[in-house]
Amino acid sequence: MSGDPLQPVVGGDQPFDATADEIESRAEFDTHHAKRSLAGLVLLGLRLDVDPPDFTGVDVRETLFLGCHMASDEVEIDLTRRGAHVVPPFETRPYPTHPAMLYTPEDLAAGFGEKGFAGMYDTVVYQHFLDHGGATPDIREAIAQRLHDAGIDNALGKALSGWAATHDANTPRPVGIMGGHAEPRGSAAYRMAAELSWRLAGSGRLIVTGGGPGVMEAANLGAYFSHRELSELSMAIDAMREAPDFRDHDPFTAAALAVRRAYPAEGGLTNGGLALPTWLYGHEPANLFAGQIGKYFSNAVREDSILRLSRGGIVFAPGWAGTVQEIFQAATKTFYRTDGPSGAFVFLGVDHWAELPVEALLRPLLARSPFGDQSDLIVVTDSLDEAVAALS
Repeated sequence: MSGDPLQPVVGGDQPFDATADEIESRAEFDTHHAKRSLAGLVLLGLRLDVDPPDFTGVDVRETLFLGCHMASDEVEIDLTRRGAHVVPPFETRPYPTHPAMLYTPEDLAAGFGEKGFAGMYDTVVYQHFLDHGGATPDIREAIAQRLHDAGIDNALGKALSGWAATHDANTPRPVGIMGGHAEPRGSAAYRMAAELSWRLAGSGRLIVTGGGPGVMEAANLGAYFSHRELSELSMAIDAMREAPDFRDHDPFTAAALAVRRAYPAEGGLTNGGLALPTWLYGHEPANLFAGQIGKYFSNAVREDSILRLSRGGIVFAPGWAGTVQEIFQAATKTFYRTDGPSGAFVFLGVDHWAELPVEALLRPLLARSPFGDQSDLIVVTDSLDEAVAALS
């Protein structure tokens, strides 16, 4: 926010803080409006065209209206003239141009009951993405997508701050779990990732994944069941094993929703962890076991966010090109300590990682870090006990 953060309010006695609160509901708005000052506030996605407020005499200097619906163009012009910044919503998009909160599984699955996979919110947005240039959108679509992703960035920060506020300052940092998106439900690798996540989340660790199917779903599923018995997690995997392949979209999604109905959770990051998927891979069904979901259009921003958050260590379950890309992106961050000290790199599945020479490449690389030898962070194992110990 530009300008001096402490300036006198026009017509009032109190200064305002230009880094002040975000307003996400009409009730919050009405409270501030009654005080005749919105100065320095950020208003996200409010319907101000319904029962439109009277802004006459209200201080709106440095107020940021993001994706809010106004009663008329004249109102927007007046607010801007008096020092507000107005970024109107892009009305023709099926997604919000500045979401105030992260998505929930219910948000992404909305419409499935009536129209199946093709009618889900998640699928509708993906089709819009494809219809408007995919990874190379025109300028209008690009701006709308960037605004959306900026909103997700902001919402992610709020969600993590809320999570941290409920945990002790000594709580270990989040753990990322990566791996193949095509790993079928019920496979040995799927079960191993689910149980490892169940153990870690049960001890208070926040699980972070890329939000796709396969190993990523297994990890969020394990975190989703972390308040239940391990036997219940196993039964849930057995039930979903009847629809193992994510490419069979409708049965795959229906099986996940059936497990959620059978084993309801309260929601939030403590029930399923965090998932950061992307519509670049929108052909993959939404991972419906994360507690909260930060879905991006930009895969580059999404990848960096996953690895930036996973400072408590990263598990690399069996995977191929996408997982290998994440390995070396994470190694670069660890080598330069871009985001601070790093936890362990746990490679789960000795036979799989023997086929790919990542350990042979990483050890000499990390040994030459300007912050000292980091090669001891690498652990290759088939043992969940050893994996948990390394991440602890």
